[in-house]
Amino acid sequence: MSESLFPSAEQHAPIEEAALRARQQAVALAYDAERGPPRVVAKGRGILADAIIEKAKASGVYVHESRELVALLIQVDLDKHIPTSLYRAVAELLAWLHYLDSDQAMKDRPPPTLSLPKPEAP
Repeated sequence: MSESLFPSAEQHAPIEEAALRARQQAVALAYDAERGPPRVVAKGRGILADAIIEKAKASGVYVHESRELVALLIQVDLDKHIPTSLYRAVAELLAWLHYLDSDQAMKDRPPPTLSLPKPEAP
């Protein structure tokens, strides 16, 4: 009986899943009109990102998946307001969420569109 030098697909699965989880990122925003623009209240990668997403879902907070927006927001320091360059993208996302919670969705009106700025090269 000889062992292969190459692992089987089954042996790759945990490694690939771990690699995907390590790359996962999450950012949580808080918005209060009295405190100004939205702020980054939580952010993280890997296991911390998983915990942020799990906590949001458990709390009934909508989780929007956008790698582009997260890539931009993850650069913002904790408890800091989002930069003006992201106002439009975040405002459109908030408008879209408001649309989902409103009667407009029931009246077959089209949702607002989302447009994101391109991330700056590192």
